[in-house]
Amino acid sequence: MNIRPRRLRRTQAIRDMVSETRLSPSMLVYPVFVREGKNIAEDIPAMPGQKRWSPDTLPRVLEQAARAGIGGVLLFGVPEHKDPEGSGAWAEDGIAQQAMHVAKKEFPDLTVIGDVCLCEYTSHGHCGVLKGDTVDNDPTLDILAKTAVSQARAGADIVAPSDMMDGRVGAIRSALDGAGLQDTLIFSYAVKYASAFYGPFREAAGSAPAFGDRRGYQMDPRNVREALREAQLDVDEGADMIMVKPGLPYLDVLRAVKERTCVPVGSYSVSGEYSMIKAASANGWLDEQRVVSEAAICQARAGADILITYFALSLAEWMREGKL
Repeated sequence: MNIRPRRLRRTQAIRDMVSETRLSPSMLVYPVFVREGKNIAEDIPAMPGQKRWSPDTLPRVLEQAARAGIGGVLLFGVPEHKDPEGSGAWAEDGIAQQAMHVAKKEFPDLTVIGDVCLCEYTSHGHCGVLKGDTVDNDPTLDILAKTAVSQARAGADIVAPSDMMDGRVGAIRSALDGAGLQDTLIFSYAVKYASAFYGPFREAAGSAPAFGDRRGYQMDPRNVREALREAQLDVDEGADMIMVKPGLPYLDVLRAVKERTCVPVGSYSVSGEYSMIKAASANGWLDEQRVVSEAAICQARAGADILITYFALSLAEWMREGKL
């Protein structure tokens, strides 16, 4: 019997009809950096095309996100002053809180996600308070909980703890409920590896550690079973959504987490992935639109319900134009 390779005869319309993996703007989350000051739209050298915005200029990029129909924005505050406790993280008038007030006032229907961590706010650049030269887990939990409550009160619909302290999801859930903020969701960085792919982000957020590294509390890239334990612990503590970070280099982990948990799973396509694609595209080595689209599809195929990506605005535009 002669079996023809029918896939070679399909038109684009038929290929679209039968595709197993589909993307939509609503599954995209756009990370945005906000710094103190006025009239600022500052280029980030390590991340071509990305900017640091001040609260008064922030509506420019939020309007693009709202018009594109993407699922939401993930806000990172870049404070002017830092201290050992990271007090700017939970300050009522902190930079992240200012940004959230602006976002909800100008675009009330846009989902606002607040990154909950201390590394941008501490003078030492670590994700918690220190005891000697190590992060002290339990005292950090109270600060993270205060930060989450502060962000929720400022307008965050979702808080996203990215610190990787043990027990932080439970502490945040308890604090939110105790403050009457039961409707605030928790999108946990449940599986966050100690990755070299974060370099450009640390320049963008000014969050590089002053000494040492974060391998003591972030995950070992060699481990998968640990990822499954971490993900389930966060779900048991009250996480409404969880994510795997980085995204593209950890597709096997993303698939394993998706298969073993019952909450929506996100994949964070991190700064290093973004900057590598931008650099290669600028040199003419890659077709940016095709590579970015393929990377997004791969993460969705591996199980991502939500994709956090610096290419969110471009991806939404390509979807609208029928290129993806």
